[in-house]
Amino acid sequence: MDELEKNEMLGDLYAYYGSLLTKSQQDYFEDYYYNDLSLGEIALNHQVSRQAVYDNLRRCRSLLTKYEDKLHMQRDYNMIEDKLLKVTTALQKDKSDLALQITTNLLNQLRGE
Repeated sequence: MDELEKNEMLGDLYAYYGSLLTKSQQDYFEDYYYNDLSLGEIALNHQVSRQAVYDNLRRCRSLLTKYEDKLHMQRDYNMIEDKLLKVTTALQKDKSDLALQITTNLLNQLRGE
């Protein structure tokens, strides 16, 4: 996975779990990944060392990944989106039986059956 893909994945995880981070972690993350500030610029803005910013960002990445490993919100969202796309495609092709089967399977999966 290249750096761009990693950053995109982290941005997606942040959308799900960012509110679980501390306010300073959120600020550092947003400054670095969304506002494209350097470690030095962030350190200057927050009156901390570059090392503190680096450590905080590393901790953020670790926490976001850990949250997804435990809660699976992104994985589940992607799975639901994929199945709904299949339902839409089946309905567009007048395959209502297939759409009903996919929908029933999705509902059973969401219920844990």
